[in-house]
Amino acid sequence: MKAIVSLLFILMPPPTEELPHAFPREGVKQIFDNERVTLWDVTWIKGKPSPMHRHKFDLVGVYLVGSPIKVTMPDGTSRESKVEEGFVLFQPKGVTHIEEGLVDENPRHAILIDLKDHKAPPIPNTSGLPSAFPREGAINRLENDRVAIWEYRWTGQPSPMHFHDKDVVMVVMEGGEIESTTADGKSRATRVARGEASFTPGNRSHTEKLVSGAARAILVELK
Repeated sequence: MKAIVSLLFILMPPPTEELPHAFPREGVKQIFDNERVTLWDVTWIKGKPSPMHRHKFDLVGVYLVGSPIKVTMPDGTSRESKVEEGFVLFQPKGVTHIEEGLVDENPRHAILIDLKDHKAPPIPNTSGLPSAFPREGAINRLENDRVAIWEYRWTGQPSPMHFHDKDVVMVVMEGGEIESTTADGKSRATRVARGEASFTPGNRSHTEKLVSGAARAILVELK
């Protein structure tokens, strides 16, 4: 019996290794956290490789600086990765690797969004207004069953009054001042800066226009 048990133990595959989640770690700052998302401000530091880690959530990345990094896989193979500023990434959960910056000056910098497993259906639009997206001037950068990602630049011409039926994460690519006016005529101006990231819940209606600067953002609608 002992021999049979020993043989079974040998034949059984080892349990999946418990690795830490990608965050927190050195070079990473948490911006926001709720039941739907965690927003991380991430800089890849030269000479400071991350621990081997496994991403526990689907992830969206919006890259402010795309400088090269080194990525090492569990089998020991490595490659250099470089992306363009403004690159948008969707990465499914389970990706496992080590990451390390390769440059001292202007290192890779991104806002990374952990998409938690708490999903929320779109909010019924009973406002009589069009949905926030798609709309004129909005470029659909990526879409799947988790997110719809839009690039949008505000202008001095007000957007049509619209209804947000989804929660939205905004990552600012160019700063400026934006005035938002709700359906009841109340206006509020907000100044945004490059690299800022924020979460705004759905179920709201407004129109927006640029007051100053050249505001542009990546807007991630959560499904």
